[in-house]
Amino acid sequence: MSTNIFVIGLDEENQRVLDRLPWSGSYSFHGLLTPEELQHGEIDFEALLKTAQHQLDAFDGDVGAIVSYWDFPAASLVPILCARYGLPSVSLEAVLKCEHKYWSRLEQRKVIDELPDFGIVDLDAERPAPPEGVGYPMWLKPVKSFSSELAFKAGNEREFADAVAEIRAGVGRVGEPFGSVLEQVDLPPEIARVGGAACLAEAALHGVQAAVEGYVYRGEVVVYGALDSINYPDSSSFLRHQYPSQLGEEVVQRMRDVAGRVMKQIGFDNGTFSIEFFCDPESGQVCLLEINPRHSQSHAELFEFVDGVANHEIMVRLGLGQDPGRRPREGKYQIAGKWYLRRFEDGVVTRVPTAAEIAAIQERVEGTQIEIIPEAGQRLSDLPEQDSYSFELAHLFVAGHTEDEMVRKYQACVDALPFEFDEA
Repeated sequence: MSTNIFVIGLDEENQRVLDRLPWSGSYSFHGLLTPEELQHGEIDFEALLKTAQHQLDAFDGDVGAIVSYWDFPAASLVPILCARYGLPSVSLEAVLKCEHKYWSRLEQRKVIDELPDFGIVDLDAERPAPPEGVGYPMWLKPVKSFSSELAFKAGNEREFADAVAEIRAGVGRVGEPFGSVLEQVDLPPEIARVGGAACLAEAALHGVQAAVEGYVYRGEVVVYGALDSINYPDSSSFLRHQYPSQLGEEVVQRMRDVAGRVMKQIGFDNGTFSIEFFCDPESGQVCLLEINPRHSQSHAELFEFVDGVANHEIMVRLGLGQDPGRRPREGKYQIAGKWYLRRFEDGVVTRVPTAAEIAAIQERVEGTQIEIIPEAGQRLSDLPEQDSYSFELAHLFVAGHTEDEMVRKYQACVDALPFEFDEA
């Protein structure tokens, strides 16, 4: 008899990834809430929790695990539901210490020096000002948001004022329900004071971006992969994530060391995580950017291409209370990237590549998978969960034996993708 695993926010793409796990025949994966319910429109956390619990109670069978690879509210739903059904999970407090960017920084500062100057911007002030010790250029962002929503770089007072106005207008959509979840744990006074709908300012970091993925099992922190994040030229928008990192073992080891200290300080256990960094390739120095209390589902295909098995495997094993063990390196390729084809100005999409055109490209350029984001007739500015400066047209997963080969394959795919736009 197969074990029933409930995945909060399960979608078709990740269903296919889970079905490709080498031992997936022993498990039955069930969706619990949809991505649209979790991330689009207003977020009613209590209503989502009640809906999820009703679905679980109505299920005719045993619940073997409850897992997810999404940020808030899914990341907070997992420990609450697991506690109610007696299942293994990371604690809610540890998740919130990661997700609340200011609380996370306060915890990080206790054990590492590899972080920027930071502070809270008082959105209720008549004329909000940068916090003491944080100079221009700086990044302004809500203490909780999705996919770089409402994250702005400010190089002067005018840009600061414009960013604060945007954040003030939009911070409540995620911040208010996030604040209601914060009330479920004992908060330190400084976090209780700012709540979940606050604005964080951080000194701008420099260098190249990278990330590590890992997990904690029974108190042992394990980093199983390091990836590079490469931006479009002169832009803060990602061009691609690539695995494994090409930065060298010294830099990767420093990221591992920082990750280990921070996750132990937070009290994170029995869960997956991903941590983003800025790195200086010349000095080898690293600086922690952000902690995510879940592995990255957007990297799943990269691990499949290189390791032979997706990182989802670790999520499932931890959800079942099992030691994930060592990762194989038995994939077909030496490097793989998730590429973001973007447009940097608004417009209405009048044509997108057809399924037949995509299939032809994938057959011609081996080691590729292509996902189209907008639909014909859609205005790009209406797309959900975009960063503050661009619009995603497609995700391209491209694998090769060298970085140069991967880059050539990506360009061949882009050249063959027929998008058309109405500029009006």
